[in-house]
Parts: sequence; C-alpha cells; structure tokens
Amino acid sequence: MKRITVPLDKDTLEDLETGDEVAISGVIYTMRDAAHARITEMIRKRVKLPFNLENQVIYYCGPTPAKPGNIIGSCGPTTSSRMDSFTPLLLEHGLKGMIGKGERSAAVKDAIAKYGAVYFSALGGLGAEYAGDVKKAEVIAFPELGPEAIYRLEVEDFSAVVIDDAKGNDLFMQMSVN
Repeated sequence: MKRITVPLDKDTLEDLETGDEVAISGVIYTMRDAAHARITEMIRKRVKLPFNLENQVIYYCGPTPAKPGNIIGSCGPTTSSRMDSFTPLLLEHGLKGMIGKGERSAAVKDAIAKYGAVYFSALGGLGAEYAGDVKKAEVIAFPELGPEAIYRLEVEDFSAVVIDDAKGNDLFMQMSVN
C-alpha cells in the first residue's frame, strides 16, 4: 500500500504504477456529469473556476445527505466513462488524478499519458466505508445541483487502485492480456 498526499506532485505521479494500491490523504473534489458540463463551459468561456485544477484529484461521486452527527452520507464512486467526453480538456488544464469505477475510453487514456496524470479505481458498493475516510466536507460550487454539486473533501487513507498510470499503462489491458 502506497500512501500518497494530494494535490499530486510530479514525483508521486512518476512513482505510481498500474495495480498499486494507494491510501490517499489530502483534499479531493467531487464532480459528476452536470458539474463537469458546467466546468467545461467555464473553461471554454475563460471564466474563473471554483477551484484551481492544477495537480488536483476529482472523485466521480455524488454524496448522499449526511445523517445527524455525520460529516457526509454514503459517497461511493460512479461510472467514470460518463465523464470521458469532458476529461481530456480538464487534464489539459492541469487535472492530475481521477477516482471512479470502470474503464476509460482510448481518448481519455491517451490524455492521461500525454498530460502525466493517473486514474484510480474505487470499489462500488463501499460508499459507507469511504464516508468514514472523509474528515471534512463542504459544497464549494453549484449547490443547486444537490448531490451533483462540487464538494471539497478532506480525506484520510482513502483506498483506491491505480488503473491508468502516467506512463500510459492500463491495468484492464494488462489483465486481459494475461
């Protein structure tokens, strides 16, 4: 298990390889389809974003409301391919990591390699478990989107696996070859 801190730096990105199990600590941001569409439009219009994408990690997640006394509700990953049409532009603008589930398109994998980023997979069905890794949660943009708003999460030892590394390797492709 590799312990990494976000935002991601060049040394960390170069050290990560497909199949590595990681424990992520630091700040990550949640974004799903609707938030991706809005952020993409903001980039195209050259409007200031609600957070700087440089070296950041986005978690494809729409948290459920927190029960009294909890920081956040269940926060499991959603299917990453739903964000594929937006991802290359975000990577071009400095995004370095994404957490979700499932495979990515060839265009996204090419952009991950081109921009030296990484794609992590989180396990579906473990939303309540992941909620325990969240130490602080706040909506920072698009509150009208409800669970699809952008949340700023402070996480500690958030478990994930490297699927696509900055060198252009893909765990799913390696597994299908073996």
